Amino acid sequence: MIRLPLAAALAATLLFADLQTVRNEPNLEKRSRLALANADAALTQARTAYGKEDMKEMEIRLAEVRESVELAHTALEATGKKAGRSPGPFKYAETKSRELLKRIAGLKEEMDFAERKAVESVQNRVQEIHDAWLNGILTRAK
Repeated sequence: MIRLPLAAALAATLLFADLQTVRNEPNLEKRSRLALANADAALTQARTAYGKEDMKEMEIRLAEVRESVELAHTALEATGKKAGRSPGPFKYAETKSRELLKRIAGLKEEMDFAERKAVESVQNRVQEIHDAWLNGILTRAK
């Protein structure tokens, strides 16, 4: 039988392994897409963990969502492209992050008020990044 701290450590190790694979992708736009796909999968796992009342696993997966979206943001910034001039990858990221925000809001609505704090910090960070992508798309690069 696996004890809870060992299981949490194993889950954290797997989280790092998945994101490390994404970080190793040399194509920055593809890295961003992979990171957003990872965030989507992690959010699905967080919802499943919440359904099983496994709050520790849910928090680990929510942290993965945040880290994945931040990785996508960093990758797009590293391309050196301006969203106003080359909106394609930024629009994809903005759309996916908007979908993530809707799913995060849905999870938050299912939760008791006392449990929502874990989701709110992730929701706020994803919202900040989403807004940055959207503002970049709407602003003409000079």
